Amino acid sequence: MPSPETGTAATDQDAPLPQAQLVQRNRISLVWLLPVLALVIGGWLAWKTLSERGPTVQIRFESAAGIEKGRTKVKLKDVVIGQVSDIRLTEDLAHVEVTAQLNDDTEGFLTENTRFWIARPRVTATGVSGLETLLSGPFVAIDPHPGKRSKREFVGLPAPPAITTADKGTQFGLRAPSLGSLSVGSPVYYRRIPVGRVVGYALADDNSGVDIDIFIETPHDRRVNDQSRFWNASGIDVSLSADGIQVDTDSVVAMVVGGVAFGNFGADGPPPAEGFRFTLLRNLDEARTLDREPHDERSFYMVFNGSVRGLSVGAPVLLRGIEIGEVTDIDLVFNPEGPAFEIPVRVEIDVNKIGLGADMQVAVNRHERLLDELVAKGLRGQLKQGSLITGQLFVELDIHPGAPPATLGQYDELPLLPTVEGGLEALTAKVDKVLTALAAIPFDEIGDNLNGTLAGTRAIVESPELSDAIRQASATLSSADATIAPDSPLNVELNRTLRAISTAARSVQVLADYLERHPEALLKGKGGGR
Repeated sequence: MPSPETGTAATDQDAPLPQAQLVQRNRISLVWLLPVLALVIGGWLAWKTLSERGPTVQIRFESAAGIEKGRTKVKLKDVVIGQVSDIRLTEDLAHVEVTAQLNDDTEGFLTENTRFWIARPRVTATGVSGLETLLSGPFVAIDPHPGKRSKREFVGLPAPPAITTADKGTQFGLRAPSLGSLSVGSPVYYRRIPVGRVVGYALADDNSGVDIDIFIETPHDRRVNDQSRFWNASGIDVSLSADGIQVDTDSVVAMVVGGVAFGNFGADGPPPAEGFRFTLLRNLDEARTLDREPHDERSFYMVFNGSVRGLSVGAPVLLRGIEIGEVTDIDLVFNPEGPAFEIPVRVEIDVNKIGLGADMQVAVNRHERLLDELVAKGLRGQLKQGSLITGQLFVELDIHPGAPPATLGQYDELPLLPTVEGGLEALTAKVDKVLTALAAIPFDEIGDNLNGTLAGTRAIVESPELSDAIRQASATLSSADATIAPDSPLNVELNRTLRAISTAARSVQVLADYLERHPEALLKGKGGGR
């Protein structure tokens, strides 16, 4: 449309331009929310990680063989409760200090009684352990124990502990003169069943022996009372005695690493008091024969003149087969007035085992009338051989009514019991007598006479007269043989005569049979007179 002023048409360029209007916004842009949200989440995760982070412990080991930073686990009963975070040497380079980060729920495990060690494959005389680590690698094991004080620094054990919190049972103490072949881990047996093990040992405070600690598992620990007897079951118990060779062992393991056994032998009693230590006896025989009643042992001497080879200190003294004492000393004495040498043997006899009454015990103790009466009745000591295999001897006391008269003597201020020759000595004496009698026989003269007799017999056999007699006897036998030959006239006539006799015998038999049927024939004749 034309402009009224100019008369020309108006254009779009002449129109006024639109103006931008600024609008001020008060809200925050959504773009800024993303980093803020990320920061919040990161902070929360950091707080959660720190809040769930458990305690850090430091453990000192002799060596860190197989331990790796960031990989080696800390386990309790095969459950992972932490991880090794750092490994470094101590300043003196003598140990390795391992830092482990544990879970937050392990705070109550860390006390002054808690123990750590490195679990790895171990081969000992008592067995093989830690085989599971062959594939997974070593790990740090923990054995938590309750305690009063919390702790963060520990000294690791060089080997797994003998008893852990997982083991249920009771620990007992033993006292022995020496450790012998026992070691930590040696088994403890009850009726040849393994029920525990040796867990430690140390020298006694008074140096009187060795204190041995054993652990017996539940429920077998209830079988131990204050009357129980423990003995050494180590190795093979081989004894050479008058009874022969005795071999005893509880198991193959005990043969290798030793062992302890215990039993009650019918004795009941209360559980042992705290700190009570049993005496470790030498063997099962000592445990069986242990007599809690007081002994009444008296010493005597016996003098033997023959050889005592095979008799040793500790050999038994028997009375009618029952052991009543033992040999305590064997000596050798030169005697210029009697046999060149005498062997005094000292023995100890427990008179309680003889079963004497109180009055008799007084008499025995005083060496008075009773011993004199027993010796007068033939009480003698004698050496006897208990085993042909070992050749060990023992002393036997018995009544020998036929023994030569003797009286109770005295030797070194002790009563001297008379003796008789042992079985072997008596046999040797009899053999000597037989040999002496044989030596008195004139074997040379008998041999000469026998040779003369044989020479005369040979002369007779080789003489011509004997040869002629033998030829004549041979001719006579040949003639007699020709006479009785089957085809000789004498034999033919003899056979004919025998046949005739046989025919006559048959006729008589027929007649006898007929007369038996017809006795009237004797009067009427055959046919009845018709």
